[in-house]
Formats: sequence, C-alpha cells, structure tokens
Amino acid sequence: QMQLVESGGGLVQAGGSLRLACAASGRTLSRLIMGWFRQAPGTEREFVAAISSSERLTDYGDSVKARFTISRDNGKNTVYLQMNSLKPEDTAVYYCAARDDDYRDWVRRGWYEYDYWGQGTQVTVSS
Repeated sequence: QMQLVESGGGLVQAGGSLRLACAASGRTLSRLIMGWFRQAPGTEREFVAAISSSERLTDYGDSVKARFTISRDNGKNTVYLQMNSLKPEDTAVYYCAARDDDYRDWVRRGWYEYDYWGQGTQVTVSS
C-alpha cells in the first residue's frame, strides 16, 4: 500500500518562503499524478498545484500562481512544493496526494480524483 509523508511545514513571516516535501513509499511515483491541496479550518479542501507523471504539465490554483512551484524527483520518490512570497491567507494544513495517470499525460484539480493522501503538514504565516 502506498504511503505519503509530508514534511517542511512550520511558522513563517509574511513574505517568507517554505519548501514542502512529500516522500512516497510502497510504489514508485513514475506513473502517478501528484498534487498538493490545502485546508484551513472551516473551509473546503482547496487545490494548490499538480504535476503530471511526465513532469511536462503543471497546474496551479489561482491564489498561488506565480508564487508556488511544484516539482518532482522520481529518483528520490519525492514531490516538492516551493512556496514563496507567503501570505497570511496561505495558512492551512497542506496535503500531498497521488493518483494513477491512467496512461495519460494530464493533471487533475479535484481532490476527489486522488486516491492516496498524506497526513498533512501545518503551514502558518504570520502577518
């Protein structure tokens, strides 16, 4: 069974940066679409970013475009989320997610489209 473990969360001041990592075990990432989602208290789970299995395609939520960058290192079985210019509204629990690519080069935005989830890592941005 696949497991995903996030790390890298913490407390940072507005304008600062963090890099989240998601380490996978149980299977390789090579045929998986990887995504990042976040959820703040009292809100729905929000799409942050996704990357295709080929690495050729990426997609970002409107609120993080030009500030966040998703990347993957299949050799290390790890996905990253580089977060720059952080804002207080970025405060949330960040989740890593994975799903099979179904032999297609694509990305998905819906949280319900992902089959595997990490336990989440807290990111808090102070003003």
